[in-house]
Amino acid sequence: MTPPVLHLYDLSPRVYAFSTTRRGGSPQSLCGGFNIGNTSDECPEARSACVGALCSAIGIDEQHLIFPHQTHGHEVRRVTTDFFALAPQARQMMMEGVDALSTCLSGVCIGVSTADCVPVLLYDAAHHAAAAIHAGWKGTVQRIVLHTVSHMQQQYGTDSTQLQAVIGPSISPARFEVGDEVYEAFATEGFPMSEIAQRYDKWHIDLWRSNSFLLTEMGVPPESIHTSGICTYDNTDRFFSARRETIHTGRIFTGIVLR
Repeated sequence: MTPPVLHLYDLSPRVYAFSTTRRGGSPQSLCGGFNIGNTSDECPEARSACVGALCSAIGIDEQHLIFPHQTHGHEVRRVTTDFFALAPQARQMMMEGVDALSTCLSGVCIGVSTADCVPVLLYDAAHHAAAAIHAGWKGTVQRIVLHTVSHMQQQYGTDSTQLQAVIGPSISPARFEVGDEVYEAFATEGFPMSEIAQRYDKWHIDLWRSNSFLLTEMGVPPESIHTSGICTYDNTDRFFSARRETIHTGRIFTGIVLR
């Protein structure tokens, strides 16, 4: 097992925020790199070894690595101390159909899995609370970022003007070609189409700008939104891309740990 090579985000000395790359991992991996995703065709032994290596690298217990079973919706779930008192099956049920997590617990890593979809991290320094969001195009249309900011306001008293946000590695607008039905979905929901869409042979949607739009709509200052600008499709030497490699490829894990 080779330790993971992590792409780090400088949000605050009080948090550890990162995305996994495909570098590192187990020689048993079927996905060609470091992969903890449970939605890919991965060898269970390789995945388990990668989970252990990641937890060791970020300094947490394996039981404190939390990620949901994502379904491209807008459900947000808070991770509290009560969650860790549940039986494993009950924990799994709580993570079913969830696409964003939040917590204010130190030493717990919350995160989401992607392979072209947009991972978004939020950090509220005033209340030492964080969130991790899976924003595919369907989740973006459903405004999952907006739902998550609202959730943090209700749960932690978050002031959105004080939030720091990261938009992690994901498919770029140049590579995200879509059909007319996807364009219409965004247009119907009131997105600024002249800013987020461009037509070549087909429509291309800018998911980075779409989620930035939602964040600023909620009051997050533009200067507090940090977009990695890394296209997963164009960088398959470092990151997984379902569109380029099929859905059976591995998954990037984007997480945040409160210290």
